[in-house]
Amino acid sequence: MTRQSYSVRRLVFAVLGSMAGSLLAFSLAAEEQSAPQLIKSHAFAMHGEPKYGPDFTHFDYVNPDAPKGGHMVMSAIGTYDNFHRYAQRGSAAINSTEFYDTLMIGSDDEIDVYYPLIAESLEYPEDYTFVIFNLNPDARHQDGEPITAADVAFSFNKFMTEGVPQFRSYYAGVTDTEEINPQRVKFSFSGPNKDYISGLARLVILPKHFWEERDFAEPLSVVPLGSGPYTVSDFSMGQNVTYKRLDDYWAADLPSRKGTLNFSTVRYDYYRDSTVALEAFKAGEYDFRQENSARQWVQDYTGPAFTRGDIKMEELPHQIPQGMQAFTFNIQRELFSDRRVRQALNFALDFEWMNKNLFYDQYERNTSYFQNTPYMASGKPEGLELEILEAYRDRLPEEVFGEVWTPNETDGSGNLRRETRQALALLKDAGWELRNQQLTHVESGQRFEFELLINSPTDERVALPLQRNMERLGIKMNIRLVDPTQFINRLRSRDFDMIARGYSALAYPSVSMRILFQSDFIDSTWNTAGIEDEVIDSLIEGIIAAQEDEEMLLAYGRAFDRVARWNFYVMPQWHSNLFRIAYWDRFSRPETRPVYELGLDTWWYDEEKASRITRR
Repeated sequence: MTRQSYSVRRLVFAVLGSMAGSLLAFSLAAEEQSAPQLIKSHAFAMHGEPKYGPDFTHFDYVNPDAPKGGHMVMSAIGTYDNFHRYAQRGSAAINSTEFYDTLMIGSDDEIDVYYPLIAESLEYPEDYTFVIFNLNPDARHQDGEPITAADVAFSFNKFMTEGVPQFRSYYAGVTDTEEINPQRVKFSFSGPNKDYISGLARLVILPKHFWEERDFAEPLSVVPLGSGPYTVSDFSMGQNVTYKRLDDYWAADLPSRKGTLNFSTVRYDYYRDSTVALEAFKAGEYDFRQENSARQWVQDYTGPAFTRGDIKMEELPHQIPQGMQAFTFNIQRELFSDRRVRQALNFALDFEWMNKNLFYDQYERNTSYFQNTPYMASGKPEGLELEILEAYRDRLPEEVFGEVWTPNETDGSGNLRRETRQALALLKDAGWELRNQQLTHVESGQRFEFELLINSPTDERVALPLQRNMERLGIKMNIRLVDPTQFINRLRSRDFDMIARGYSALAYPSVSMRILFQSDFIDSTWNTAGIEDEVIDSLIEGIIAAQEDEEMLLAYGRAFDRVARWNFYVMPQWHSNLFRIAYWDRFSRPETRPVYELGLDTWWYDEEKASRITRR
């Protein structure tokens, strides 16, 4: 090869190399421009922006200088037989979640906004296809061992393989868990999923070295090693349990923990029922009570301690989103599979009479699955909501396109002649008729009879008026009162006709609605009614797709609410926009209360107040 030809070839290769380099650089630049931008933040908000910036020192609703120490005694109803909240059987001790910390912790001033705890920051792309949590190097388990990415990955996999089936179903789209290094862990998703990031931020972190050889599905009779601020210092199985705050809890001074966890010990005493518990409270056996019974609040909070001022009573107003507290039909039962039957039975619940005669006019009727939020359906559907519903017109009742369903209002007199006529007309259309004052199926001759499952004498008190009104329709409603353990077991196995249990509060339409309402989660105990409906499924998929479009999310949320209400999965009960609390006057609290919680975890023991009270 001549020197000239060699030089030419070198020149050609140089040119080609230069061109290739330019093309590669161009390709990388284009790829970089098209790749989603990576966001690193101290906090994560499902909607809007976090209220607290990266340099915040504490939440606004706490006293950062609150004194530590003292004790609080609380009550619980029923019993317990183990310390494992996540077991698939048994009844765990109240607040046994306090053994563990989560990656991040929510602010009670905001909805679905999370701040540093075990994770000091997180990273995620704009398309929400993965998330990286950066762990605080100071994070420790209760035995002083570091909390690492291995613990995080182990915790997730433990829940996936041995936890409740709902967890596996919900997180089926998490395709990979990677321990990048001891302080960084990455979760990858099969597609964009902002809700996964929110959910994983709340992931309970287990000590791998404690749980690795234990069956996570089984109850635990020993006190577990945890990652959180409290352990058990004393207990009598089924009767009481005392939680002790760890003096060396690593996160005590984190901004997200500052001013909380102020009591050295918190003890829970178990009582048979609420009536017995109230008498124990008045006798000074425990310190704090949040009252859910209007009758007890009005009639029974009397005695020397109230007169002396040793016990304080307060009504604290709020506008927190409310759950759909209800009597819920098991629509998998043939008896309740017909929408007209469920609509008819709703006429038997005379809320106005009950509110006046049982509740001292202290309650408001539930109407919506998004109670106290902008996502409540109202009036007739219009705009985007109507467009969404039109796609399902041939699969929806015509009523859906008119005024939204709301529970019937009575005059409170107890006279239900009009309601009885309306109910019987619907039942006749569904194939039922009165024979000798008994509602009977025209074809089978079967009498209309079912069981309402409850687990509290308080529920029995409100069920009796419903039972009487059912009798007017010729329906035999049996009331079955069982203990809390039986109640949970029968709920889990869907062994009920109707149950005094509704749906948890929905602050906004979210991916989490899948486990409450979608067909894929029919075996979930959270899908209480047993809903299998293609339209409901599709609306929830629309909700999931609209998470970043507030206008569309509003329309989908209202469309879902409207359709669900017209399907009569429940008999809506009632709610109160008040916290009714009573407590022995030995505590103080911050001047500011959190927007979305009572804020009991911000209270502290006040030695001066306590010295004025002679107890026991």
